Amino acid sequence: MTVPAQPATAVPLDAPYYDAPFGAAVSRFWKKYATFTGRAGRAEFWWWWLVNLLVNIVFNILAFATGGYGMQMDQTYATPSAGAVVVFILWGLWALATIIPNLALFARRLHDVNLPAWWILIGLVPVGGIVLLVMAALTPNPAGARFDR
Repeated sequence: MTVPAQPATAVPLDAPYYDAPFGAAVSRFWKKYATFTGRAGRAEFWWWWLVNLLVNIVFNILAFATGGYGMQMDQTYATPSAGAVVVFILWGLWALATIIPNLALFARRLHDVNLPAWWILIGLVPVGGIVLLVMAALTPNPAGARFDR
């Protein structure tokens, strides 16, 4: 099955953007902050997840560098430094700011493969996350247009 090529003009926000470039995918993520309707192309989905992964890796490195993981050699814990507390607060704010748009993007991606967004709940069971990743990697299904407005 082939997916129609996108026109050279800007793709409207209510349409999936197949083969979205990096900048467009990130921009569309923030513009469609809490939009659970419609569809999202694979590139739109995976570019954002790459950005999110990199941001979380940076926070993890910063937390480690500032003493946020205070395990000592004698298996006791040290009190985290003030810098680590700031990193953890910023990391928590990032997580809170992106949880709704992450769920919305996942819902739109599932819609593009013609699955209802309720499949996100399978992530709550063991190995459900792997099932969700496989679903997100599926090719677009034209029948998913039923989720468009």
